[in-house]
Amino acid sequence: MTRDKQANRRIRLLLAVFVLAFGVVLTRAAWLQGVQAAHYERMAKSQHRLTEKTPAGRGTIFDRTGVQLAIGETTTTVFADPKQIRNPRAVALAASEILGVDGNILYPKLLNKRSQFVYVARFADPAKAALLEKRKLIGLGFYPEERRSYPQGRVAAQVIGYAGVDNKGLTGLEVQYDRKLSGRPGSRTIVRDPFGRAIDVISSMPEEPGSNVWTTLDHTIQANAESVLRQTVADWGAKAATAVVLDPRTGEVLAMAQAPGYNANGANDVRQALQRNRAVTDTYEPGSTFKLVTVTGVLSEHLVTPTTTFTLPYTIQVADRIIHDAEHRGTETFSVAQILKYSSNVGAITLAEKLGEKGLAAWIKQFGFGQPTGIDFPGETPGLVLPLEQWSGSTIGNVPIGQGIAVTPMQMATVYGAVANDGVWVQPHLVSRVGGRAPFHPQHRRIMAAGVSREIKAMLTDVVVGGTGTEAAIPGYTVAGKTGTAQKPDGHGGYSGSKFVASFVGMVPATKPRLIVLVMVDEPSKAIWGGVVAAPAFAAIAKFDLQYLEVPPDAPERTALSAATP
Repeated sequence: MTRDKQANRRIRLLLAVFVLAFGVVLTRAAWLQGVQAAHYERMAKSQHRLTEKTPAGRGTIFDRTGVQLAIGETTTTVFADPKQIRNPRAVALAASEILGVDGNILYPKLLNKRSQFVYVARFADPAKAALLEKRKLIGLGFYPEERRSYPQGRVAAQVIGYAGVDNKGLTGLEVQYDRKLSGRPGSRTIVRDPFGRAIDVISSMPEEPGSNVWTTLDHTIQANAESVLRQTVADWGAKAATAVVLDPRTGEVLAMAQAPGYNANGANDVRQALQRNRAVTDTYEPGSTFKLVTVTGVLSEHLVTPTTTFTLPYTIQVADRIIHDAEHRGTETFSVAQILKYSSNVGAITLAEKLGEKGLAAWIKQFGFGQPTGIDFPGETPGLVLPLEQWSGSTIGNVPIGQGIAVTPMQMATVYGAVANDGVWVQPHLVSRVGGRAPFHPQHRRIMAAGVSREIKAMLTDVVVGGTGTEAAIPGYTVAGKTGTAQKPDGHGGYSGSKFVASFVGMVPATKPRLIVLVMVDEPSKAIWGGVVAAPAFAAIAKFDLQYLEVPPDAPERTALSAATP
């Protein structure tokens, strides 16, 4: 009887164990099928399904003649799934042999089974990648990928900018028009066998290529301007130089050059300071090229005419400052035209005093200084203009001669463009077309009357014929322009006695201007004057451009005179 009871107890205990085990299994199954089903379904799909992005081709950037400035090169990116890799050592050796990757670096990554994606080689040569693919190594994957390339190398590098390894624009026009250039990526979902090989494509969405961008730049004009600047920097021992070539009628920028430059294909290894497009991001004190503003103001306000004369001593006192002309002279009588022709500081200040502080400040604003031009380029600075309420007694003696105010080369080029364009300022731009559309509709604004612009052009022509800008003359063409020489601020509230900016900005042909050319040379060491340092560079750039664009001479008699001069 006791044995039967013990047997029954064991049977019941065993039954209870079975019931408990069954309950645990049933509960676990319910948990897996109910609560965790979605999770494990995703795991299963991730092992057998893979969704790949198919990158869209980035649009090409062209110059105005159709020359490619930025293109996408077809490459193949090779990756690995360490969970699928059977022989990491063999894969590392093959990648090293065919693609030239460092096998010692790749091998430990392939051993990491917690990862499902490792780059073997990004932007590999497609032909070499195809050789590796033929080996059918389990766990390797291949997909096409674009790498940005710049066929012109150094030409317009600071303007075009560059795109990073993800093919996204980082600087210049590449970032300004990144959304249009990028397009829209596509995708495809593939089914893989247990060895990681694709056996079917179950869904796909096609990519949408990026739009092409046509710039206003001419790569030939751009390359020549850069060459002239490099030579100018070398000849005068300068720190840097900038040039702008602008069509005053349309606002199209034909060249925006600087020296030193860099090769856009190696932009990742270039310091950021060298990548800046200084024509729009950096400012300088313009010196005597700014006298145009004062002269335009007094003519427009009918306070003087070009022939109005003033008796001018060598120095003039403004508040607590004594200002003198650049070259020593006695007291002389200059007309307004001669004040500009010989770049008289005393004369410019005398004219500014006739305008008064409020009048001068109004004309500075009228010309657009202190405001960005709105050019389609990232990082444009508005310049530095002291608000009228912060002017001191001596400001009326500084600003009229281009000191105590900072402008960008692009601002100054557009101001002279307004004079060339019968008094109408046109907003500058760098892109004429994106895809099939014009993305930029430049603003127009009248700054001065057409009659005043004609008077200014005549006076600027005299500057080149017999004034401070004779080195800017071009045989066969009339040239109108202005020299500028400015001391650089020393950072302590004063001005350096050894660091200067030399500049020249002018228009050709002066009778019917086709081009504005500005040259600014930063810290020349062998000479400092705009008429000596910058004017010859202007002439070299403008002469080349006139011949290249086949602009007919407007003063052929000057060619004959030049040839007859011993």
